[in-house]
Amino acid sequence: MFIVVYLYICMYESNATKSSSFSMMCRKQLRFAGLGAGLAWGGLQESARRVMYGTPVGDGNRSALSPFLSDQNAERVALALCRMRGAALKVGQLLSIQDESLVPPPVLAALDIVRQGADVMPRKQLNSVLDAELGQGWSSRLRSFDYEPLAAASIGQVHRAVLKDGSDVVMKIQYPGVADSIESDIENVRRLLTYTNLIPKGLFLDRAIKVAKQELARECDYFLEASNQKRYKELLSDSEGYYVPRVTDELSSKKVLTSEFVPGVPIDKVAVLSQETRNYVGCKLLELTIKELFVFRFMQTDPNWSNFLYDDSERQFNLIDFGAAREFPKKFVDDYLRMVVACANRDRAGVLEMSRRLGFLTGEEPEVMLDAHVEAAFIVGVPFATPGGHDFRANNITHSVSNLGATMLKYRLTPPPDEVYSLHRKLSGAFLACIKIGAVVPCREMLFKVYEQYDFSDDHLEVLSNTG
Repeated sequence: MFIVVYLYICMYESNATKSSSFSMMCRKQLRFAGLGAGLAWGGLQESARRVMYGTPVGDGNRSALSPFLSDQNAERVALALCRMRGAALKVGQLLSIQDESLVPPPVLAALDIVRQGADVMPRKQLNSVLDAELGQGWSSRLRSFDYEPLAAASIGQVHRAVLKDGSDVVMKIQYPGVADSIESDIENVRRLLTYTNLIPKGLFLDRAIKVAKQELARECDYFLEASNQKRYKELLSDSEGYYVPRVTDELSSKKVLTSEFVPGVPIDKVAVLSQETRNYVGCKLLELTIKELFVFRFMQTDPNWSNFLYDDSERQFNLIDFGAAREFPKKFVDDYLRMVVACANRDRAGVLEMSRRLGFLTGEEPEVMLDAHVEAAFIVGVPFATPGGHDFRANNITHSVSNLGATMLKYRLTPPPDEVYSLHRKLSGAFLACIKIGAVVPCREMLFKVYEQYDFSDDHLEVLSNTG
């Protein structure tokens, strides 16, 4: 249930002609074919090395088991994903934020290359997108525009600019041809993951891909993202320590999003700051995550470190990138809150009941699966189990959960509910961020402050005990 390796595949597209889209798809097919040939050769080399010198002794990592996951092949995959953008790059970015206990260190290291960004658009191509989206006179509405991108990500790249009134802004510009290739890119990534045996069958890759397609359809619409960003700004207007930048509507479209520039460092860079600051950042991150789910029922579900910019001078989180935001149904949130509290209280009956109601279990699972499921739930509930500060770095729960993964993957009878894919991506990202920076956070107090004030739709179905 709580395994933190759920796969999300993102890709998008702009107003390209059919001929240019077809050309791009052909180039991508050739790239995947080249990657496949390179992986095959790398696998043969690694297999030969193991025949001569023996299989390396590992700590359970897949790299010690699969010759396809050699250091060289990991680098091949990472570099290829950087060139492919869209769905392929998003896979690499999401895998790169996972913990070493779930992704082999060679793959994790290579994919960190991917997290730094994609190949950038040539100036001519960039101007073509801006002309098509904002009109040929777009530059006349700016005092300056920096053609050197501030960042290059999975579906677009970000550029600094200055408005006529002197305001600093950033313009997120979508790559041409990405949306039209969603189906083909996803199928290529699916083949790649199947070929390298990177994703176990128990993770129900087909369901994850179905959910990914739905997410991607939303994320490629920058009008929708602008609406999400405005909604977040309103929701957090009275919450100290958070800031959401303003959207510049007159320079935004379905494939260009312009908003106020905000300073700060990605959350993983906070690890070099004082313990007091790290604790503060961890508290604000967990507070935001809890509030998004259990108060707003509206969550930004992409946990990429760079989406949470910490401004130490203002002791403030500047939040960006709302393409992956989504709502959660009230009934789902009701039962999920009960589930989290049952995990925190080590309430086996409550965990099993809520798991069945939420759809994690069918009720037909063998006892060995139920035991592993409940134990994993209790481990994930550890940060919320006792009063006072929880030291995330000293109690790295991901290692403990991964030890139960094989059992759960073997005996799982059903994929998790659709809401969980994006939700667990965000929750695992928040936990891993707190581990990364070594934060100490009073998680139980935060959870129960919300729980005690929560308005359940069906209070008569309460099954939890010892909730204090």
